[in-house]
Amino acid sequence: MRFSFVLLPDYPLDDTIESIKLADQLGFHGCYAADETWHKDLWLLFAAAADKTTNIRFGPSLSAVTLREPSLIAQATATLDELTGGRAECVLGSGNFGLLAQYGIDWARTRPLSRLTEAHDVVRTLLDEGAITRRGEFYSYDGLFTFARPVQRRVPVKLGAMRGPKSFQRAGEIADGVHHALSYTRRAYTYMVDNVRIGARRAGRDADALDLGAWVVFATGPDAAAAKDAARAMVGLYASSMSAEQLERNDVSPDELTDIVAAVAEGQLARAFELTPPDLADRLSVAGSPAECAEKIRSEIASAGVNHMILAITDAALVKAFTGLDLPGVATMREQLRLVHDQVMPVFAA
Repeated sequence: MRFSFVLLPDYPLDDTIESIKLADQLGFHGCYAADETWHKDLWLLFAAAADKTTNIRFGPSLSAVTLREPSLIAQATATLDELTGGRAECVLGSGNFGLLAQYGIDWARTRPLSRLTEAHDVVRTLLDEGAITRRGEFYSYDGLFTFARPVQRRVPVKLGAMRGPKSFQRAGEIADGVHHALSYTRRAYTYMVDNVRIGARRAGRDADALDLGAWVVFATGPDAAAAKDAARAMVGLYASSMSAEQLERNDVSPDELTDIVAAVAEGQLARAFELTPPDLADRLSVAGSPAECAEKIRSEIASAGVNHMILAITDAALVKAFTGLDLPGVATMREQLRLVHDQVMPVFAA
């Protein structure tokens, strides 16, 4: 099992780089970030962290091809790969519903899977060959080339997917893996892994060689109750992007979220926290003591065949930034990284 962490780059940049340096020293596999206008620019952040780290990998999880043209994603990824000496990768997705709405884009009308499939081919071609000519439904090029060339022979290009089953199958067919966000039950991950395998088998590929990632809301610390409160403060924000099918695979009725999602839509995140019962937050996060977190990962996620944990670490500073709430007793980002290294990773070392 590999362990990575994912940032919402909303902290002071110096603090963020210190966290990345620590994660590198502790042996985390990767540091990812959301490529969204709401946050600081991940490409500039990772460029700044490149020469301050040695082994940790970098990339977006994910970059929305609806907003960022895929040839530019390929260019940025190749440049980051050179800066890091071969430690870049990228995860492509169709976009965050809420962010797209602020651009006046209706996600459902973008033909998301067809667009994502074509964008993947563009990124893959430019990374591998440095030039592209194609007439596509969404993206067309006539001799486009770039001098941005990666160090790695094959830069991993993965897909971000939530609902499935077609997106999971497509990842198995064409990508180097999948980052499945916001699921927390064995049922949900078995569904994801089984469908990735269907796609891989259809394309004659080895599913066991793919990166099967679980992107989860995560909080831990010596004070388990405080960690659970931190996760609870963010659950409504994340759950508002989950489909009814995905919620049901996570033992959640969409009706449980109606008032919470409405509060999020109105920008009342503190109110969403009040409306989120602890039991619901427990179902939609990995949070608590390190031992509790390790057990949930073991029983609900790793047991389904997932080989990569991607932890969206939630601390008091992040909660404060999004909700305005001050939550006492919540471990900092760097404290949580150390706890994961010391008490969670060893459970999966064998």
